[in-house]
Amino acid sequence: MARQQAARSRDTLTTTGEAASPAASSKAERAYRIIKDRIEDGTYGPGFRLVLDQLARELSVSAVPVREAIRRLESEGYVVFTRNLGASVASIDPDQYWHTMQVLAIVEAAATALAAPHLAARTLREAREVNERMRASIAAFDPVAFTQLNEEFHRLLCSACPNPRLCGLVKREWSQMALIRRSSFVFVPGRARASVAEHDQLLDLIESRASEQKIEQAARAHKLATLDAFIRHQP
Repeated sequence: MARQQAARSRDTLTTTGEAASPAASSKAERAYRIIKDRIEDGTYGPGFRLVLDQLARELSVSAVPVREAIRRLESEGYVVFTRNLGASVASIDPDQYWHTMQVLAIVEAAATALAAPHLAARTLREAREVNERMRASIAAFDPVAFTQLNEEFHRLLCSACPNPRLCGLVKREWSQMALIRRSSFVFVPGRARASVAEHDQLLDLIESRASEQKIEQAARAHKLATLDAFIRHQP
């Protein structure tokens, strides 16, 4: 029934006989990128209604590419259709965040440990620089920007993982976390300072050529500490 309702809602956005020209496809891609970015950076929060005509005016395009962009975002889980209301940004499920972070604590920690002996000195310096930017940003705290730097830091540490299947699992969970679109630092800003300190410790372990087991344990504990802080601050 829910699927039928969603299909009927989508049908109200469909114009019979529309053809996808290269120009229309380019505009749809641009609309998709802009709307997706606005969802991920919090400009369009959970439940925000995506009104075709309004978005088309803002993006200086017709409703057609906006419609295509919204359909694509629906297929990726960013958008839901509700009967008589139309498209809106999908709500966030705290349980989904919890489960995804638990999985990430396992697979990302393993990828970090495997990557450690293969990380170039340049990559480690870059990770240090990112962490210093995170530390410097705490005074005027922007949780969205801090989260973006945090993601960059962990991507650098996993970048040299030699196991392609494990890399695929990590990337899948990162994508899932992007769908959830929630920065735990919004709710536990005090966690930011501890997170930066844990990054320092993790880099120290990697640079000192600590064992794979110690690096994996530290990386997992770091991820779980963020999850624990989030859980403790839930109502």
